[in-house]
Amino acid sequence: MSENETTTTAVEELEPAKGEGGKKSLISRLEEEGDVAADYLEALLDIVDLDGDIDIDVENDRASLAIAGGKLSHLVGERGEVLDALQELTRLAVQTSLGERSRLMLDIDNFRSAKKEELAKLAHEVADEVKSTGQSVKLRPMNAFERKVVHDTIQEIGLTSESEGEDPNRCVVVLPA
Repeated sequence: MSENETTTTAVEELEPAKGEGGKKSLISRLEEEGDVAADYLEALLDIVDLDGDIDIDVENDRASLAIAGGKLSHLVGERGEVLDALQELTRLAVQTSLGERSRLMLDIDNFRSAKKEELAKLAHEVADEVKSTGQSVKLRPMNAFERKVVHDTIQEIGLTSESEGEDPNRCVVVLPA
């Protein structure tokens, strides 16, 4: 098998079928999602007369947008609730434009980045406690983003975790090995 055939095969695995007209790579589709989302967010910032730089990226098989600059903390909210709402509105705008459900992530003023670091630290502390006591530990209720960060970190550490309860009181339980 030639190098080109290997490359084509690897790319084909990433490419979902795009009708009879051919295929569109996953990366291209996610970049298109990012562009549509950035246009939507730029228009929204213009409407409310706010300045911000929008950065588009692709992370973990999803479009990722970050807005920085200006006075944007009120677009995050006290616990990220405004950010969550803006993310959902942006996902809906992308879905309306492209006709496909979007899983894009939105961050404003590094709120989610800082939250990831904080949650990873918490997960490490809880993992140490679970390892030393052999007892499960139930964490406070968290939103889906927060739970995913904790689950991923616990898995990297080598322990297991599960979600328990119903939203908005759904929480992570870290289990002993």
